[in-house]
Amino acid sequence: MPTQSGNTQKKWWILAAIGVGTFMSALDGSVVNTILPVVSRTFNQNIAAIEWVVTIYLLVLSGLLLSFGRLGDLRGHKPVYIAGFGVFVFSSALCGLAPNINSLVAFRAVQALGAAMLAANSPAILTKNFPAEQRGQALGLQATMTYLGLTVGPSLGGWLAQHAGWRSVFYINVPVGLLAIFLSLRYIPVDKPVGHQETFDILGAVLFISGLVALLLGLNQGAELGWSSLPIIGTLTLGILILAVFIIHEYRSSYPMLDLSLFKKRSFSGAVASAVINYVIVYSILFLIPFYLIQGRQLNPAQAGLLLTAQPITMAIVAPLAGTISDRIGVRLPATLGMAILAVGAFLLSHLGPHSPTAQIITALAIAGLGTGIFISPNTSGLMGSAPRSRQGIAAGVLATARNIGMVFGVGLSGAIFSTVLTNIQETAGSVLYNALHASLLVVTGIGIIGTLITYLNSNNQSRSEIEPSFKASKNGKQT
Repeated sequence: MPTQSGNTQKKWWILAAIGVGTFMSALDGSVVNTILPVVSRTFNQNIAAIEWVVTIYLLVLSGLLLSFGRLGDLRGHKPVYIAGFGVFVFSSALCGLAPNINSLVAFRAVQALGAAMLAANSPAILTKNFPAEQRGQALGLQATMTYLGLTVGPSLGGWLAQHAGWRSVFYINVPVGLLAIFLSLRYIPVDKPVGHQETFDILGAVLFISGLVALLLGLNQGAELGWSSLPIIGTLTLGILILAVFIIHEYRSSYPMLDLSLFKKRSFSGAVASAVINYVIVYSILFLIPFYLIQGRQLNPAQAGLLLTAQPITMAIVAPLAGTISDRIGVRLPATLGMAILAVGAFLLSHLGPHSPTAQIITALAIAGLGTGIFISPNTSGLMGSAPRSRQGIAAGVLATARNIGMVFGVGLSGAIFSTVLTNIQETAGSVLYNALHASLLVVTGIGIIGTLITYLNSNNQSRSEIEPSFKASKNGKQT
């Protein structure tokens, strides 16, 4: 019979297995963006064609997250998670071998399929294998691996592209992925499917994928084609209509892919809304500040990238600490504080000008990173903790989908405001850019204030004594 110390040691190996996968996925996402100009020159393609290397990945990933989360609930999270690694590693090698842009885009779609299997099941695995009083800490450490991947990615991608060619950026996933597969097979326990009597909702999956992809495609291409253009209006309308049909279908289904009853809990629905708002703000900052640094302040990409690391480095340091604190005092206070600090960071960034000192830029970015780092772990812990064990995969899928929706909305909204101000204000080029930055980030700040109120009013503030019994019951094989 395993000892208590043996169980304690094993759960940290489980975290290591999840952490390596999380790091790999984040690294891949940030690295690929760095090498796009090199890929463009290699295949002699324009920006519109090269953008599909990123766009197809986003669309496939977002559309499949919920399906693979549900599949994990029905068939076990471990087999789906490990299969995701296999798909991701194999498709990464294919991306490195791609002979033309069309094949690269196709292989990136397959890579996104593997990434969806990983992202939709990793929080569920951690939640099931860590006691409730350490859930925030575990999720915080996972967030740290995400931010480390985002931090290392741009510089590593540039170095690899320069010294080993852009294809090496994809090949690096192979040894890292194989290590993660070994750790996962060795340490992640086989979880008994809790939905063995339920069936997979194929129609619901098709409706969700179709509707979400149409919606995200419209948001992604709106700035380029024009928000009032017929293709964009038609695509957005189609996406909304399909998603409305999806919700009606799920409400009537005996075994829905998305259990809508989860959203009746304020702690769950509030955490989802807060997550979307958080990522809207974060990705608005990530989209806008490079324009300020490179076009406004005339920094080269390497210099700008170095300054931008202030945000993810701060996140990586703070996230596990915030998760540990939330395990002790509940999620409401740290999550609300984190959202408020993120709004302050956006406000400070909105006031950057042509002569702002470097220390001011770094400080504002670090404050935004501090807010995100404080917010993420408690909010994720509250969301996962408010879902029963039989719906952990769905909860993880919803969380990952919220992240991608927030990203697309953030880039679309901030990009629309930024480009509108640049087009409509007749001033010197430098002055227009700063006005556009100011207007965009002020709107983002207002969204952050709304997010702070939503987080405070809806956060689950359970104490350890209230959530510990549910974990003990689950350890004894009972559903909560």
